[in-house]
Amino acid sequence: PFWLQVLGANAVAVLPVEVLQTPPPRRISPSMMARRSAACLAMAASAFAGASAKVAIDAMKHDIQQITMSNFDGVISKFRDSAVSSLWFFKEDSSADEKFLNDYNQVASELKGMAKICAISCTDFPVFCEKNNVKETPTVMIYPTNPMPAFKFEGKLETKAVLAKVARFIPDFSTKLTKDSADSFMTTDASKPKVVLFSNKKSPPTIWKALSSETVFKRTVKFGFVSTEEEPDLAGRFKIKKFPAILMVRGTKAEIKENYSGDMKFTPLKDWINLHSESGMGDKVAGVGAKEESVEEAKPWLVQEVPELTAKSHNDICFKGEGLCVIYLKDGDITPAETGMLSGLSKKFTSQLSDRGAKMKWMWI
Repeated sequence: PFWLQVLGANAVAVLPVEVLQTPPPRRISPSMMARRSAACLAMAASAFAGASAKVAIDAMKHDIQQITMSNFDGVISKFRDSAVSSLWFFKEDSSADEKFLNDYNQVASELKGMAKICAISCTDFPVFCEKNNVKETPTVMIYPTNPMPAFKFEGKLETKAVLAKVARFIPDFSTKLTKDSADSFMTTDASKPKVVLFSNKKSPPTIWKALSSETVFKRTVKFGFVSTEEEPDLAGRFKIKKFPAILMVRGTKAEIKENYSGDMKFTPLKDWINLHSESGMGDKVAGVGAKEESVEEAKPWLVQEVPELTAKSHNDICFKGEGLCVIYLKDGDITPAETGMLSGLSKKFTSQLSDRGAKMKWMWI
């Protein structure tokens, strides 16, 4: 030990004799000094980073929509009849929230356009967080469509778990098609395009559910889903060989068929479907000089390869328009083999020259 006595600008050290007789300390090498200095700098940087943790959501870099207490109703509450939302409550100086930012942004990127992935700062709006019973951050609330109540997410705060939970509540307005229901689906609501996903999975993916429940599409487009595992014959009937595949059928007689060839992503699919969605705005259709008819009435014969001649179908498939009606009389229902035989005859007797020869319309009764 030693003592210092300060006299003005001078300092005089008074040292015990034994200290003066102590041998000089071991000399530290330059390399050891450098290593110690680096370790000290690393510890200081780590401590500084922890002390300066800040959650900063940048609209140019993140897909998360940051909201305020005043626009919560306009962004989330107002759309609860049709849209699923999640809300992350965070504190700007929390290292746990800073760590969660990247995971939550991945959720926002995966569900972009399909769900509202939002965040609110409890640093700026502590009253709102307290009102929602948020005691610690990060906390995520999920808002399913009405009438289901909002609830706190209780799983692991990581991308996969949060994404699965939000996606689970996206409503599905698509129709699962079978060989018995496909024809009616294609011809009901003649003014609405029919968009069908053929998949080797058993249930529709999140993208398909989100498209079918989109605010405009929900009333202007009909979405179908075909599981090729359960209905292999439907894929063959519509000449679908690769999966997943998307087919659009439109026209008053379902005569226009278009295959989708773009990316299987939400935004390009939405843009493609939107080109034809406006055609389904009405609830009734009428031909020129004809009575208005409900578009809810199905006309499966319009899409059948060899339709059945009935009291309802006779005008559409035979008596209206030009040509000869070729009627196959059958005791009982027609079989697939007989349909194939009649389809083959139809091709054989159809003129290869445009507007040449007699037009033949094939059917059975």
